[in-house]
Amino acid sequence: MSSSDIAVHADLADALQQQAIQAGSTSPAVRGADWRLAVVATVGTDGTVTTTDGIIARRMATYLTPAAGDTVVVSISSSGNWLAHGRTAASSTAGTWQPLTLSGGWTTYGTPYYAPAYRINGDGTVSFSGLAKAPASALTPQTLCTLPAAIVPASKARFPTEVASGIHGVIDVNGTGTGTLQIQDYSGSASWAALDGVRYRLT
Repeated sequence: MSSSDIAVHADLADALQQQAIQAGSTSPAVRGADWRLAVVATVGTDGTVTTTDGIIARRMATYLTPAAGDTVVVSISSSGNWLAHGRTAASSTAGTWQPLTLSGGWTTYGTPYYAPAYRINGDGTVSFSGLAKAPASALTPQTLCTLPAAIVPASKARFPTEVASGIHGVIDVNGTGTGTLQIQDYSGSASWAALDGVRYRLT
């Protein structure tokens, strides 16, 4: 066999090897289980989501309130079945407490209480924390603030709260179109608004 024939056979062997490697890298049966990020295109009614690159993945029970545009973790088994584990954090602020900017004379109550704050939770809900101090003669209803756009719910939510010693009212988290945080339905004047325990869904 001439040297040129040997070179041709070597090139062919290299080409076949590269084809095998490429085929293996795209085959879950060869590659085994794997995971990656994907973006949700549509949400099915059967517990699945379809990604922008055509993957149909079944949602884990912990992946609540799925929506188109979610960046999610998907994994594949060695048999080729896809799972959507859940969304990744939408931004650097997701999951961390952010200060709530008060208005209308409302201020942070101060030590020893937490300052009013909100947090976007990984399950598509929002939590509030802290104690807000009322302005003088805070008669019902009172608007504490305009909500940041990221935490305005699709619908209104209502929670019980204490507004003064022995006096109770309600917190209204007003949804799209209003987007405010209010206290109302109490007698007399409010001295504060306790925000701890408020947790509502966004959609």
